Amino acid sequence: MVSGVMTDLRLEVLRTDVAGMPIEWIDYQQAAKYLALDLVVYSLGSRLYRIHGGICAKTGLQSFVDVNAIVATRGVHADTGHRRPDYVPPLTNRALFRRDSNVCLYCGQRFSVRDLSRDHVTPLCQGGQDHWQNVVTACKRCNNRKAGRTPEGAGMELLAIPFAPTHAEYVYLQGKRILADQMEFLLAHFPRNSQLLERQRRAEAAQAGTCHTGG
Repeated sequence: MVSGVMTDLRLEVLRTDVAGMPIEWIDYQQAAKYLALDLVVYSLGSRLYRIHGGICAKTGLQSFVDVNAIVATRGVHADTGHRRPDYVPPLTNRALFRRDSNVCLYCGQRFSVRDLSRDHVTPLCQGGQDHWQNVVTACKRCNNRKAGRTPEGAGMELLAIPFAPTHAEYVYLQGKRILADQMEFLLAHFPRNSQLLERQRRAEAAQAGTCHTGG
């Protein structure tokens, strides 16, 4: 049985290595497994869940383990190569759209994921590559308008320069619902002049201005 401050079992736990480097998001069951195997070195943040076990025959008490928002685990971790100087996170549409705050970088409007697409600034047919520095989020209308041309060739302005996120920024982009303490922890690993953080702040400010005007 699972109980806790949070009742949404979809909340994820941020897993780090012993040095505190963010690794990935895991669910409460995976976190409980690390705890049961005694692989959790320390936990941080708020308690998300309390997982109840069996009743002790001697004491009559029910066992339990608490799952916190952040757990640091020992042992061998999957080698993502994120410590190498030339490390580049894998490129996915989910991470790309979140990097750009679900905003089309041609028309500047925010869209739902189903109305967005990946656009190659320098088209593949012109020798462009499918990597972070050459892809932006675009609404389907703008993508169709640009077609196989560069922004200059299509007479379209690119509103922001594409960039590759760092490992910590990529972990952030993969999160579904990030709690305040998890966000604070991740921010400590962002670059001092994080383009991602600046872009997120601008998008939030623009959204707040839109809501205020509409209200």
